[in-house]
Amino acid sequence: MGSQLNPCIAFNGNARQAMEFYRDVFGGKLEMGTYAEFGSPDAPADKIMHSTLRTPDGYTLMGWDVREKMPFHPGNNVAVFLGGDDAELRGYFERLSAGGTVTLPLDKQSWGDEAGSLVDQFGITWMVNITQQQS
Repeated sequence: MGSQLNPCIAFNGNARQAMEFYRDVFGGKLEMGTYAEFGSPDAPADKIMHSTLRTPDGYTLMGWDVREKMPFHPGNNVAVFLGGDDAELRGYFERLSAGGTVTLPLDKQSWGDEAGSLVDQFGITWMVNITQQQS
């Protein structure tokens, strides 16, 4: 199997809701474990210590709730990028934008692809690029 590089998104207490939302968007199998289940005494028992969503398209997305002792600074320094030539990406863009803000409508861009970006209802920035077949 080798190595993998996967996004792991930090949340401020709403990882369960966010990861369930992403499961609704992408489909797949979601595994979640709380701090209590992992035997961690210094965090709220019901908060998510680790979650992994494996989608039918082969994406793996992870998430967790930051501990109260750890500062949580949401920002625009990281974005989750979805790219490919699959029209299904349009549906993902639409579903991810529910309750969020589209910052660049999904449309044909100067480089020839369809691209757009949004900030979802959990404050996560997503960038989508649909590669167009060259004629």
